[in-house]
Amino acid sequence: MTQLQMPKVDNQALEKRELYVSELQKILIKKENVLSHSDEIKPYETDALTAYRQMPMIVVLPETVEQVSSILKFCNQNKIKVVPRGAGTGLSGGSLPLKDCVLMSMSKFNKIIEVDYENRCVKAQPCVTNLSITHAVQDKGFYYAPDPSSQMACSIGGNVAENSGGVHSLKYGATTNNILGIEVVLMDGTIVSFGGKTMDSEGYDFMGLMTGSEGLLGVITQVTVKILKKPETVKTALIGFSSIDDAGNSVSQIISGGCIPAGMEIMDKALTKATDDHVKAGYPTDAEAMMIVEFDGTESEVNEYMEIVKSICQKNNSSSFKISESEEDRKRFWAGRKAAFPACGVLAPDYLCMDGSIPRSKLSEVLKEINRLSKKYDLPVANAFHAGDGNLHPLIMFDANDEESLRKTEEFGAEILKYCVKVGGALTGEHGVGIEKRELMCEAFNDVDIQQQLKIKLSLDPYSLLNPGKVYPILRKCAEEGRVHVHKGKTKFPDIPRF
Repeated sequence: MTQLQMPKVDNQALEKRELYVSELQKILIKKENVLSHSDEIKPYETDALTAYRQMPMIVVLPETVEQVSSILKFCNQNKIKVVPRGAGTGLSGGSLPLKDCVLMSMSKFNKIIEVDYENRCVKAQPCVTNLSITHAVQDKGFYYAPDPSSQMACSIGGNVAENSGGVHSLKYGATTNNILGIEVVLMDGTIVSFGGKTMDSEGYDFMGLMTGSEGLLGVITQVTVKILKKPETVKTALIGFSSIDDAGNSVSQIISGGCIPAGMEIMDKALTKATDDHVKAGYPTDAEAMMIVEFDGTESEVNEYMEIVKSICQKNNSSSFKISESEEDRKRFWAGRKAAFPACGVLAPDYLCMDGSIPRSKLSEVLKEINRLSKKYDLPVANAFHAGDGNLHPLIMFDANDEESLRKTEEFGAEILKYCVKVGGALTGEHGVGIEKRELMCEAFNDVDIQQQLKIKLSLDPYSLLNPGKVYPILRKCAEEGRVHVHKGKTKFPDIPRF
């Protein structure tokens, strides 16, 4: 009879953890704000990239900027890794913990500090949700423009960390175009502020550097965003096409013709049908591709732009063209697009949402390649595009409980992103690199490029303790051999994609 082998207990590691817990409780005062039992920390083992999980060593929930500063200073002095976390809605594994890290949850930083209508801005803590900012100012006729599909749940601090976009980023820009100031705590505990209530500030653009830095350079504790006055008129059109080529050609011609919509989205037939079944948005489910185009401004200019778009789409063989007749119509049209990802739940047990950027002119070419890869890997795929700015989101259908299905999905996703770079695009449009695309960074940057970026990281975090193992490849000498390096066939995260 074989005797069961019990796992070895690392007493030294346990003692060290207990010591850390004790010291962190002194900083946070409230013992309940330091979590270390497995039942307490399990909710933090993953983010929205649900295929991969790792329990942290300790979770801390600071309530003040001073506490954030003291925690980081303590961890820096004791060489303890720190992973910042907002709402946990990230899609690239950016807030995935390490087993020997302190995971810093910013969930208690969830208040709007100031609404300043005179300067048209809102000052908020980092875990205020994106949509909450609009809710706070809409009664005065204002709103916050960037609107990721997860805007009901995603945090404004996370938006800054990933430089999130949304369906209206074509006209109004991504997060970096809509923030005025940030407060950040560096790894050594230093509290710094960049920007303010004005558009420009003197000196280096450190706010721009921090935006999209994915938690590698500092922990965001406050954000000042600009708010906009709601436009006089907003109209949205649903347009069906018999081919993705016709839809792609329409996108290019609309933009080159001088029409800049507030938003312009494309979904393929599979996603259009799944979404309409889910939301009943009135989509043209028989079309091979569906475009949503929205214009805002004065009534006369909106009507003029809609006529131009209608003419362009008709020349490109559009099969249907429906314009919203009320605000309820418009909200219903967008409700479908916002619910597109959860609607995919009927198509497969799981899906992997990819995120890459391409030139608009390459839209049909890239979609053809995605369809070819779908057949190669025998995995269904549904596609959504922020068509106006070339940000694509292929949704690969798979079963996370099937190891072979997961492996093929990872390889499929990697090939999509490589092709994006090949046609002149980028590895990410808004979801970030995290761990998901880390080993693909060599596709977009040579070794000199990566080393220069790492020098900035190390100037602010010399021991590389803040969100380590994210964004940059584990082994960096990749340019010479033209291939991605991994560590003995695996990365240092045993469960992440092995591209």
